[in-house]
Amino acid sequence: MNIENKKYHLYNSSAVISIIIIEILFWSISYLTLQYLVTNVEEFRFQYPSLLWVFLIIPIIDISWLFNRIWKNKALKQYASESVVTSIFNGFSNTRSILKFVLFRIGIGLVIIALTNPQYGENERTVESKGIDIMIALDVSKSMLAEDIVEGYNRLKIAKIGISRLLDQLHGDHVGIVVFAGEAYKQLPITPDYFVAKLFLKSIQTQMISSQGTDIGNAIDQCMSSFDFSRETNKAIVILSDGEDHEEQAIEAAKNAAEEGVVTCTIGMGSTKGVPIPIFRKSKKVGVVKDKNNETVLTKLNEENLISIAQAGDGTYIRAQGLDLQLKKILERIKKIEKSTLKKERYSSYDDQFQWFLIPGLLLLLLNVFISEKRGIIEDQIKLFK
Repeated sequence: MNIENKKYHLYNSSAVISIIIIEILFWSISYLTLQYLVTNVEEFRFQYPSLLWVFLIIPIIDISWLFNRIWKNKALKQYASESVVTSIFNGFSNTRSILKFVLFRIGIGLVIIALTNPQYGENERTVESKGIDIMIALDVSKSMLAEDIVEGYNRLKIAKIGISRLLDQLHGDHVGIVVFAGEAYKQLPITPDYFVAKLFLKSIQTQMISSQGTDIGNAIDQCMSSFDFSRETNKAIVILSDGEDHEEQAIEAAKNAAEEGVVTCTIGMGSTKGVPIPIFRKSKKVGVVKDKNNETVLTKLNEENLISIAQAGDGTYIRAQGLDLQLKKILERIKKIEKSTLKKERYSSYDDQFQWFLIPGLLLLLLNVFISEKRGIIEDQIKLFK
């Protein structure tokens, strides 16, 4: 083969030698660096060590590159004559081809190391979680099915929307839920998990309690029993109801709670104008509730009762307006309660070092894209002067 023909041939012997050299250098440097870090940097670690298995693709890359060179040589000999090839392009540069692969190989290696996220520089940090314990008491009596606040939304549905929005605005507080009608029971114990609280909230329906009525006093007592008074945290109760309390214990219960340092706030659900209570069967309205005399039972908001409960409990009363429960006032009152340290944790954190491998790796891969295997004019001139 003359010199001119050599321009159109990629040498596989030099390619194999290049692969051997680059792999020996890469793995030697990587091993020595790792040994140094493990020995001298106690906090060094890989955040995702399982991703080191990705290095198994390296032999595949090496072999694929060799086969690609062999295929190019065969393709030129098989599909084009020398006169045609010389008129199409100026030939291959073995030096550029090998340099292009070396950049690609090192770039891929650095990116794989970056994926494992090497870390060192352990820091100990103390995190304090501050907040208060909040019990939410939700009225689920049949009167909460009345649609007198927003058309198409009953009182209970609007109350649940309001509670969900309240949870979205809390930070670091623990919450629990009590449902009540003629009696009360704990729906959700106090938890810092607002996502769980929302799941329980969705399941609340008026059918949960068969005993009808509105015993707010019992609901407050149930909330008080849900608090863990051995924990030195400040506490609050938020009651959502139409206030049609058929018992006389609510104000006394709120006073007792205030004496224990628990603030009681109330939210009025409904309008002061009497409206009928719908009856549903299989989600379809089939009539309204009637008394023994076959007269329509009307329900209305007992604002005075809820205001009295809030005053006795050293809290705040607000009235639902549309889908907005005017939670700003409730939140302002809750924020006035001094927040206690609910949890204090010490934990270790590591500084990420992946960027030192990712950035050079990406730059090498980008540089590889701009390097062509084609032979340049300067290389031909160098040949002429030899």
